[in-house]
Amino acid sequence: MSYDSNLHLLKRIAAEIPDGQKLVVFYNPRVLVAAYDLKAFGIKAIPLKNSFGFALLHIPSLMTARLVFCDNYYAFMAGILPSKKMKIVQLWHADGTIKCFGFENPANAYESFLKKHRHQTFYNHIDNFVVASKAMGHVFQNSCRQSFDKMKFLGFTRSDRLFSDRWINTVRNRIYLANPELKGKRVILYAPTFRPGDSVNPPQGTIEALASDPNAMVAVKLYQEVDRNKLKLDQFNHKNVRIYDEFSITDLMTIADTFVTDYSSYAFDFSLLPQAKSMLFFMYDMKEYEKNPGIQNGFENWLPSKPITTVSDLSQAIKAHETMNFDKFNQMWNTYNDGKAYKRVIDKYVLCQENAAEDHDE
Repeated sequence: MSYDSNLHLLKRIAAEIPDGQKLVVFYNPRVLVAAYDLKAFGIKAIPLKNSFGFALLHIPSLMTARLVFCDNYYAFMAGILPSKKMKIVQLWHADGTIKCFGFENPANAYESFLKKHRHQTFYNHIDNFVVASKAMGHVFQNSCRQSFDKMKFLGFTRSDRLFSDRWINTVRNRIYLANPELKGKRVILYAPTFRPGDSVNPPQGTIEALASDPNAMVAVKLYQEVDRNKLKLDQFNHKNVRIYDEFSITDLMTIADTFVTDYSSYAFDFSLLPQAKSMLFFMYDMKEYEKNPGIQNGFENWLPSKPITTVSDLSQAIKAHETMNFDKFNQMWNTYNDGKAYKRVIDKYVLCQENAAEDHDE
């Protein structure tokens, strides 16, 4: 587990797993809080470590598993030899993608033979890729060099909660209780994708542009890996702008009218929310990004709005506040998302019900 977006799925698996079987979660230490959540629920959670001791102690038990769910690329998995009874299922951590990864990343052409071989071996180990659309299936087909037959159209489990009015209202109430200044206002959520090193700061004037609507509040959400020592915090000194570290991006999306990002996959989640009005894609470094990690071919044709590359255009778009229609976008990327993906995944892989993949109407 590299991300904390599938806790509800893991808890449901723990509740429904057949007698005589057990669930064990190996987690990246950066999601320690999520691991404690699972432990409190009675689920065994073990931190992933890049050490001989970890391999000696835990790889043998991993090799006895009949089912392995992954939500990311795990290099150590390339070194195992799966048994015939083991099924490896890639859930991934994004519903769709704007940027490239795997073998579609132009920079990977310059990687060593051993690294490329390790990636390909891991991808080859995967039996199924769980996706919410044929579009994402084709991305995995090309990025991982896998057969399209491995794609299973069950929906994206992280998106399930976005169909729950109860969950949405609970999250909203929690946010408004802690931050009453956001209630009754137009909320602009700015959530750029992760950038390393000195590139963490957006172009000068970006924050002022985001705050162009004097009646709106700008909620900024940064990746936890962002080096705050290199972040120019004074750029956020605006009466209508604040960094909200205490809430997740998904939480903040439930109260946002406008979602501003660049290449983040959270755009594919935001489009499902009932209050979502507009999405803006501020791709000021698009030319460089096309080289590494790369951008999906034809992305301009399916994004809900045209990419914005200058601060002045961003300001104009914020002021315009145009409501957008996400129907075509969702038809392309959220085809099989209906709030019940977790059930189909559990039915097919945990309970071994063969018809689970076709049952979208239950």
